[in-house]
Amino acid sequence: MDRYGTQKEREVSTERTYIMLKPDAVRRDLIGIILSRFEDTGLNMEAMRRLNVSSEQSSELYKEHEGKPFYANLIDYIHSGPVVATVWSGPSAVSIARKLIGATDPAEAAPGTIRGDFGLVLDENVIHGSDSVASAEREIPIFFPDIS
Repeated sequence: MDRYGTQKEREVSTERTYIMLKPDAVRRDLIGIILSRFEDTGLNMEAMRRLNVSSEQSSELYKEHEGKPFYANLIDYIHSGPVVATVWSGPSAVSIARKLIGATDPAEAAPGTIRGDFGLVLDENVIHGSDSVASAEREIPIFFPDIS
């Protein structure tokens, strides 16, 4: 197993994943280094755009968190500045991306992962990544309606 998964994981059929560099990553000029880490995995970038997340987009993206104590802060944070939305594809794209991203809480993320290296606190953890193929299929059209 290499740092991005086993050979068997890489042989699975091609899938897509949604990756969003959050406002703190953009503010801290981490775009280039983070995207280059994704390129190093062998995944292919299919789409990228820098944008300010709309209320409709944030509500749809984080609908599973609605009603939770941290929801309002999450929405305020995602609206605090521009993000970089991307779509990546390749064999086992979701699991490869999740391994690269690291644990949700930067304090628990391993060194060498994006959150382990760049995340500062749980509320500003640099990056969002789809947690499953089903999530990716739901999240991609929110930001890239032209991708089917």
